[in-house]
Amino acid sequence: MRHGKKINHLGRTSAHRKAMLANMASSLIMHKRINTTLAKAKALRVYVEPLITKSKEDSTNSRRVVFSYLQDKFAVTELFREVATKIAQRPGGYTRILKTGNRLGDNAEMCLIELVDYNENLLGTKQDKKAAKSTTRRKSSAKKKTETTDVELESAPKEKVAKAKVEKKPKAEETSETQTPEVAE
Repeated sequence: MRHGKKINHLGRTSAHRKAMLANMASSLIMHKRINTTLAKAKALRVYVEPLITKSKEDSTNSRRVVFSYLQDKFAVTELFREVATKIAQRPGGYTRILKTGNRLGDNAEMCLIELVDYNENLLGTKQDKKAAKSTTRRKSSAKKKTETTDVELESAPKEKVAKAKVEKKPKAEETSETQTPEVAE
């Protein structure tokens, strides 16, 4: 029975599992997202999040501790320079797991594990919606300013009414030849 056993061994020996998680963690730090199975992603999350928390304090000791786990000096440098500055204000939860379906060969559950602050698509959609709303409002308000309403024409003098009717653009079914300015006297 597996009572109280929290580590998923992933069908590997201890040394193989440690090496695999170290490689996956350094790949996640370097590429910001990786595609893997759901079981490996859950094991990787438990492995990499304490290392990211450790990177918030940039000291020689914390770099040595992280290097003992990752065994990749480029990943350690990337973690302490780039990733730590982005996640400095975040209290935890540095990774996100998105399920992508089942693999064709063995029907294993696949997923995408990524660093939360590096998803440009998700961050970009919120900004794009705000920009789209503001541009729509600008267009409609600019259109209202250029058009003259019937109320304005009634209150305006007769010469301005004639000019406003001439300046109006012809509709699609009407041509400019059939339109003639009308002067009300």
